[in-house]
Parts: sequence; structure tokens; C-alpha cells
Amino acid sequence: MMGNRMLRESIFTSIFTSIVTWGTALAVACFTSFAACPRGFTQTSKHADIVLLDAKIHTMDPDRPIAAAVAIRGQRIVAVGDNDSMRDWLGDGTEVIRAEGRVILPGFNDSHVHFLQGGQQLSSVQLRNAATPAEFRERIEAFSKGLEAGRWIVGGDWDHENWPEGNLPHRDWIDAFTLDRGVFISRLDGHMGLANSYALKLAGIDETTPDPPGGTIVREPETGRPTGVLKDAAMNLVTKNIPALSWEAKRSAAKAATEHAASLGVTSVQDMSGEEYVPVFQSLRKERELKTRIYAVAPLPQWKRSAEQNLRAAIGDDWLRRGGLKGFADGSLGSTTALFFEPYLDEPRTNGLPSDEMFPEGAMLERVRGADAAGLQIMIHAIGDAANETILSIYEQISSAATDRDRRFRIEHAQHLRLLDIPRFQTTKVIASMQPFHCADDGRWAWKRIGDDRAKGTYAFRSLLDAGVVLAFGSDWNVAPLDPIAGIEAAVTRRTLDGKNPNGWVPEQKITVEEAVRAYTVGSAYAEFAESKKGMIKPGMLADIVMLSDDIFENGFDRWKTTHVRLTIVDGRIVFER
Repeated sequence: MMGNRMLRESIFTSIFTSIVTWGTALAVACFTSFAACPRGFTQTSKHADIVLLDAKIHTMDPDRPIAAAVAIRGQRIVAVGDNDSMRDWLGDGTEVIRAEGRVILPGFNDSHVHFLQGGQQLSSVQLRNAATPAEFRERIEAFSKGLEAGRWIVGGDWDHENWPEGNLPHRDWIDAFTLDRGVFISRLDGHMGLANSYALKLAGIDETTPDPPGGTIVREPETGRPTGVLKDAAMNLVTKNIPALSWEAKRSAAKAATEHAASLGVTSVQDMSGEEYVPVFQSLRKERELKTRIYAVAPLPQWKRSAEQNLRAAIGDDWLRRGGLKGFADGSLGSTTALFFEPYLDEPRTNGLPSDEMFPEGAMLERVRGADAAGLQIMIHAIGDAANETILSIYEQISSAATDRDRRFRIEHAQHLRLLDIPRFQTTKVIASMQPFHCADDGRWAWKRIGDDRAKGTYAFRSLLDAGVVLAFGSDWNVAPLDPIAGIEAAVTRRTLDGKNPNGWVPEQKITVEEAVRAYTVGSAYAEFAESKKGMIKPGMLADIVMLSDDIFENGFDRWKTTHVRLTIVDGRIVFER
């Protein structure tokens, strides 16, 4: 219940005699002729199911950018305007919500998540904010004591950049209390993980094991003994041995994820690992427990299977759609596997790693060519400047050969760009699907890897918008927090999490609150071919709406830390309120 923070009221008329008379006549008519009964008359009546009044609505609709009231009937928005214009929409049973001047926005659409993994991480060992190696070890040990015998420890989301020395973890730190189970805990970016000796032995990894294409087995310099840290493709040697989640565990994780999303005003997600979990999401929907619309994305190497299933044009409905394909060009900055033209300043022996999907040479081009010919949407992970340039070149080759289709090619992350490559996004109509919270996180230490010159094109929100590029914002949850407000703050202020950049890291790349919200709504809807249904508060759009506790457009940024979601509506139904 919202208590005194929001006034909710139901409007009833008590003209009992008229209701009885009208209801009796209707019942007689229906009994006499079933065909004459106005089937679904409550949906086709003039009155709304929900009306929100006294609000500051940022509609994202250029024809009516600001409004005070909105009416919802069924699953759609039917009217937007001022309070007086809502009178004709009020009737018996209309639920009236008085916003008391609070900000209302279209539901947030997260353009890049790992949804079920995020739900699973909510109940896994929490290592993201472990401040020292000792705390890292202590949390894993404590978590292991509560597990049934043989259960693997996974997840974690550790970040060695939090630690004073910044050294990578070692299997010797955790072996003593994990002798009876496998452990593979991931760095928060998902491109590096720590395996214990049990997991390494099961995978057959020892001093003689060669690095796989697109991956690295980190070793002790003196002995060549694997430390347990595996990067990118090398992680597959261990992860293939992790027992699959049970149906019950998957469903539990998916339910936790959709509940968490609703609490943050996230009404739609584009799930980068969602294809295999479609049956789980369908199960939740059948039981009316799904509170998040999902665009489920499949791995790009499986494009032939998607083509055979005729998934072009993103088949499905307003709740669950398929048709996108995601590939990988490189790794991550935190794991020093993002691919750059020049070496890392703090690891001068490497300039990163191409993904294993880039081998053999030309394989990615042919894969994209085939998937594009099948009418499938393609989105490719690229973080380093060389990886981004390579994918832009591939997209340019495909587009120049056949320009008769609205492809909406996407680059996921687009984190570190050469300034000269930014106009190429607009020329080829490539969507920059970006996660602004990473800027606040990486900005604590990225300078030591890439230096100030390369940083000019890092998280280049301003330059991309000025070039006419469509930005689609997301979180990369579970790599980063799902909270869109935290992402918007990062894009607008570019303050880093360590507090050392109060005026913003690379401040010339800041954008406005309006632009950041638009990237989380209109831009994300466009990125999934759904702009005719989502992203704006206007008549005919799906009734996905969020109300905030504070005005992020006007209040100082010191208030952002306490700003939260008060109300989330999805499909015309209240799914969260506080």
C-alpha cells in the first residue's frame, strides 16, 4: 500500500435503482439471444479502467511532450491530456490514481540484459562489493557452508579492481573449503572467472593445456601452473561441466527477475541469452506471473536454426518475441580482452583478444551475411576500438550489397570508439546499444588501461547523439545493476563510483536527462522494432507506465540516490507499488 504518499480512490455511483433496471434489461436480452449480448462490453465501453491525475508526465511524444493525466483501458493507453480532459473517461469501477505532482514516464525498456542469470544471481554468493581479497574468501566460505553436498558455486560478480593491489584472485584462496564441489565464480563483466582445483581437474586443465582460440588460461609466471582464472573462450572448458539448472530453479530465477524488474520500473527487456529460456517465460505468463515483456535473443552462430524456424520479423506477441541474434567480436576491458588497435598501457604485451567467433578469418562476415539474408536482426558485442571498427566494416559491406531492408543492425556496448568511426554508425544506421552504468564503474580505473587520448571516444553518448545515431540504453544486468535511474544518472553526470570525478569522467560526453530517458524508452523500443507500441505515453500505445518518487528532471543529483519507483503498470495492470 502507498499510504499517505499517494491517494488512490475508486469512483462509484450509487444510483441503485438505475443499475438494477439496466442490469435486468441486459440480462434478459442476453438470455433471449446470446448473439445480442454485448460481449466484452466493459472493454468497449467509454470508461477507462485506470486514470492517473495530477502528474507531471514526460510522454516522450514530440506532439505532446508534457501532460498531467492519462487514461488506460484494457492493455492500451486511450487518452493523454490534462485533468479536465479525463472526466469523460471516469465511470463505475474506474480506478483513479492521484500522482500528487510526481513524474510519470513510459515504462523503461532495458536493451541488454541476461535476465534469468540476473534472477539466479539474486540468490547466489554476492561478491561485487567485496572490498579485499580476504572479504572475497570469507564470503565464499560462508556461502559454501549453507549448500547441499556437491552443489556448484557459481555467479559471484567479483571485481578485483575494488581491491587495494588489484591482483587477480587465485584458486589457492578458496581450495581449502571447496574440496568437495566445483566452483566457477565470474568477474562482473562475464569475461573472466575463477575456477577452483576441483573444477580445473574436471575440465582437464593443467600446465600442458594450450590456450584455446579466443581465450586465455592465466598461469603463474614461474611455474606455468594455472591460477584458476580463465578468460573468455577458456571459460568454456569449465562451464560445460557445470550441471544444468533444474526446471524449478530456472522458474524460480525467472520469477525473481521479473519481480525485481517490476520494482525498478523495467517493463520490457531485450534478453541477450533469452532464447533457451523461452519455455520458462511462457510458463510464468501462463500463470500470470510474468511482469516483463521480453525480446528473446539467440546466439548468432545458431542463425541457421533461427532461419529454419522462420523467425524473421521477430515473431511472437506483445509479451514474448523472438528473432534477434547476438554475436561476439571481443571480450571486456576489465579482463583486458577487449580488442584495441594499440596495446593496453598496464598490459603492454596484449591489445586484447578477438572472440572465438571471429575465427577463422572471414567467419563473422559470412555468418552475418547469411543471417541478414534470412531477415534476422543482428546485434554484436564489441567493446574495444578495433572490435568496433571491424563490426562497422562488416555491417557496411552487408548494407552496401543490399540496401532494401530496414535491418537495424546493432553494436552491443560500443564502449571505446575512435572518434573518426562515430559517423559511420549513422551512415550505416547502426544502433548503439549501450549501458551507461558501466561508465561510472569503469571510469575508476579505465584510464590506466587506455589513457586519456583513447578515453575521448569512450562511452561517447554526446558524440553519437550529435552524429544522429540512435542510442538504446540498458544495464547488462547481471553484470551491472538493473536500475535504470542509476544508468540515467551515470549518462548525465558521468561521475565515477569512487567519487574521484565529481564533474564527470570525460565530461564532454555528458547528455541531458531528457536524452537519457529517451534512450531508455524510445531508443530501446526502436532497437527491437517496437516503436509503434512502446516507448511513449500516447493513445494507442501499450499501457506500460512508471511513476517515480522524485523529479529527476529538476532535482539536484544529490537526490538521485534516494529516488525510486512508486508505481509500475504493465499491460494496463499494476504490477508494483510502494
